[in-house]
Amino acid sequence: MSTLIRAGLIGAGGMANRVHYPSLALFPDVELAGLCDLVPEKARQTAERFRVDHVYHDYRQMLDEREIDAVWILMPPHQLFDVVIDCARRKKHVFIEKPPGITYEQARMMARECEANGVKGMCGFNRRYIPLLRECRRRVEARGAVIHAVATFYKHHLEGPAYYQGAADILTCDAIHAVDLLRWLGGEPRHVAATIDRRFNPFDDAFNALIRFEEGASGVLLGNWSAGARRHTFEIHGPGISAFVDPDHQASIYADGRLEPEIIDSREIAGSDDFRVYYGFEAENRHFIDCIRGGTEPESSLADAARTMRLVQEIYANPLDPGTGRWAGR
Repeated sequence: MSTLIRAGLIGAGGMANRVHYPSLALFPDVELAGLCDLVPEKARQTAERFRVDHVYHDYRQMLDEREIDAVWILMPPHQLFDVVIDCARRKKHVFIEKPPGITYEQARMMARECEANGVKGMCGFNRRYIPLLRECRRRVEARGAVIHAVATFYKHHLEGPAYYQGAADILTCDAIHAVDLLRWLGGEPRHVAATIDRRFNPFDDAFNALIRFEEGASGVLLGNWSAGARRHTFEIHGPGISAFVDPDHQASIYADGRLEPEIIDSREIAGSDDFRVYYGFEAENRHFIDCIRGGTEPESSLADAARTMRLVQEIYANPLDPGTGRWAGR
């Protein structure tokens, strides 16, 4: 491999322009070798912004013509599968945003294809890479294993359109961030009991689950898309220590019965007030580059991401009240 990782960029949407490509553009060991988007104006504007010389409207042509080591496939989840499979078969390392497809089976097959072709596959579960959350987990685990974790995700989404016109459900597409953090903190699930509700939208918009993990920890998921505003918080509890984390702002750490917490500022611990840095996007992209260079598996590999998709499936499949149906409504 050359001293540079040659990156092919597929997609010129909001997340690509806001957090992923700005991060890649600053890495001295990454070359932005080509960019593709179906919309010519979006492709042109993004290429100009990040000084990408080679612009395409068919990713296959880009991969045929350019020397590329890894591709960032930043597309809607229901359009990912065929592109990921094709890129893996072309021996290109693959980075995708969450969720890893629409179903557990899609995620599993994408992971399998990457493994079969000897390439790295990674899903951008950026919450795992938020400096504040990583520091809080480190503080708790210094005392012992996590014994209890809570992940909440609330949004104000009343009577609005479904994600991607209904191609992806809320839990899989967005609330999966909270589900993945529970797995990251607690391990693999043993038992799941959940409630799914459809209150103010034509799609399921409230998700609550109690999870018992294999190593004994308990996890609680609280999600509601008909709440007053966006709030996304976490709790991490260990022996004699508790961290209450709001990644947008700060964490409060309580230990040994003291009523005054230690406050850790999200931007301070990240060393930056840039959203893409303190919210983990730069770190996850750096991690993927380092895994390619070092030949190691990404922390949020596609195989690991498939296990998070399986937990999403188990939340749907295990209603708290066995007399209720699997789905909230018809």
